[in-house]
Amino acid sequence: MTSASSLTDEVLALTQALVARPSVSPDDAGCQEILIERLEAAGFGVERMRFGEVDNLWAVHPGPDPGATAPGPRFVLAGHTDVVPSGPVDAWSSPPFEPTVRDGFLYGRGAADMKSSLAAMVVAAERFVANHPHHAGCLGFLITSDEEADAVDGTVRVVAELARRGVGIDYCVVGEPSSTARVGDVIRVGRRGSFGATATVKGIQGHVAYPDQAVNPIHSAARALGTLVDTTWDEGDADFPPTSFQVSNVRAGTGASNVIPGACECSFNFRFNPKQTHDGLKAAVKRAFEAAGADAEFDWRLSGMPFITRGGKLIDAVREAVADIAGLETQTSTSGGTSDGRFIAPTGAEVVELGPVNETIHRVDERVALADLAPLSRIYEAILGRVLVTLTGSRPA
Repeated sequence: MTSASSLTDEVLALTQALVARPSVSPDDAGCQEILIERLEAAGFGVERMRFGEVDNLWAVHPGPDPGATAPGPRFVLAGHTDVVPSGPVDAWSSPPFEPTVRDGFLYGRGAADMKSSLAAMVVAAERFVANHPHHAGCLGFLITSDEEADAVDGTVRVVAELARRGVGIDYCVVGEPSSTARVGDVIRVGRRGSFGATATVKGIQGHVAYPDQAVNPIHSAARALGTLVDTTWDEGDADFPPTSFQVSNVRAGTGASNVIPGACECSFNFRFNPKQTHDGLKAAVKRAFEAAGADAEFDWRLSGMPFITRGGKLIDAVREAVADIAGLETQTSTSGGTSDGRFIAPTGAEVVELGPVNETIHRVDERVALADLAPLSRIYEAILGRVLVTLTGSRPA
């Protein structure tokens, strides 16, 4: 059995190699080639899927045919190589794309979200297929570089292409950083939907001293946004937090303090649970702007619908693996932002998100604890064993 220290070193080395690549979304910056080399060496068949400017990879074991099928379920490990921008480099304690080990942590952009997950998954898969070369079903990887930004040429396109080929997904673990204090203490079994818009409110430009000769679009926009902010949309339920509304940007003005602007642009977003529909939310927004006297045009964006996995073999396998490896009774949650699970769940797959502690994601000095790397990889490996060996039985060698 591989010792904890040597497994930590192995996952750490791969994580460092990935963090060193400045893969700001949607640029993969060569991360997937590093993973492809490892997966092919382990016997996976790999297919590169590039859509637009986005790199994606689809890999399966047994290979080498990326479209090969095998008796039993298809289990997919999913994740993304792209990261958010670092922000001001001088605000970091060490350069964001120079992976730095300090005080028991690995620092660098993407360390927690989610290059350590990818490294832990790949190492887990290598160990699993070495020990179970004739496992039941098919073990796959679905990795994209388009999760943190527009998410239009990434997982959603790969899933559509697989569906066109008749390739389904039964179980999927997404390596998003789900944990709160210790690895495995929280797993995500669903997410709220994301729906938003940019509203352009028209006015009439003029001098602030003559408001009767102008129409100030900021005022009507503010009244509409205030109504929406003050609305209690629902109380949530046993599975989902309440629906929330947040204003993310308001832009107006010429730069002069004595000019009423001719237009105001405001962006906002709903994170909504199944008690709401995006059509219903759209209607509520329109009513609020009309009631405020705002002459508005809207550019709507539905980024994902709510989804949830309630029970099933995968959640049971994850719970057991976390209990065995980490000694924890994991808690399920649907909180947080969107993830690519929203594109995989509609296929009928059971989807669980499991990854490192998320305390520093998208922040300056993003980091992951070295002590969490080996347990995370062992948990992934244990889940594979429960689904592709224990539950289904391995094929004979």
